Amino acid sequence: MHIDIKNLETFIQVAELSSFTRAAEKSGYSQSTVSFQIQQMEKSLGFPLFERINHTVSLTGKGREVLEYAHQIRQLTQELERQLHKKPDVHGHIRIAMADSLCSWLLKDDFFLFRNQFPGITLKIISASTEEMFRLLNQNEVDMVYTLDKHIYDRTYRIASEEKVSAHFVAGTRISLPKGKSLSLKELTAHPFLLTEKGMSYRRIMDEKLASLSLEIHPVLETGNADLICRLVEQGMGISFLPDYVTKEAVVSGSIRYLHINDFEIDIWKQLLYHHDKWLSPQMQAVIDYLSEKHTLSLGQIP
Repeated sequence: MHIDIKNLETFIQVAELSSFTRAAEKSGYSQSTVSFQIQQMEKSLGFPLFERINHTVSLTGKGREVLEYAHQIRQLTQELERQLHKKPDVHGHIRIAMADSLCSWLLKDDFFLFRNQFPGITLKIISASTEEMFRLLNQNEVDMVYTLDKHIYDRTYRIASEEKVSAHFVAGTRISLPKGKSLSLKELTAHPFLLTEKGMSYRRIMDEKLASLSLEIHPVLETGNADLICRLVEQGMGISFLPDYVTKEAVVSGSIRYLHINDFEIDIWKQLLYHHDKWLSPQMQAVIDYLSEKHTLSLGQIP
């Protein structure tokens, strides 16, 4: 059995894009050449790699097994090339879809360390709802997604990193609320609220919990900029519900405080995921390592 490396590369492209036409466009080959390369592989292996039904292309069970080996072969080949040519620098463009409030957390403070270590990597960050993130991921329009939502587990995706996130209702010191006392949600909803957009990540989870208790919040301001909300809360403009990594510095400085609410618990997770069929390139691995380290250094809870 002999498999040409070029055919293997084409196979990975077709698997990732679920399309012979799009694989041909990306690789610069004609569609007939792509089809011929896949046919050569299938003939050599003795079984079909793709199911072709009604103009759709999907991997067969055996095809998924071959894809696992194809990724390993590609990674070993690139590692060999790097060692032989002594090119330690990693280059490439990575597209990440993520929750809006994660953007500033990702880029502030120590992002310059990432740039110093990987100057050849460029990033494109797309803010999106969780549903839109996975649409982009499934169509290979992004390389990975960084969610802030309920815990997601689906065998279609690989979890590169995950962390449970604490979130609290918060208020500035100028807001008149009893200190050291647990509040009811009904009491809380009487105050003006500043929230992220409706239907987005942890805001949606909060709204679902409130709805289960027959409660609803009508905010005076909605914006995707969680840091701006935090600053406005510090100024006494209203109450908000935010992840602790957004508010910790303000809580430590004493400009805002956590509000203890009776019977209100929700689970929120930060998860970095990529598609099961996606090849884990050196530049993707570098970004994953950076974000995983951000997890380990992420700001903890405050009592």
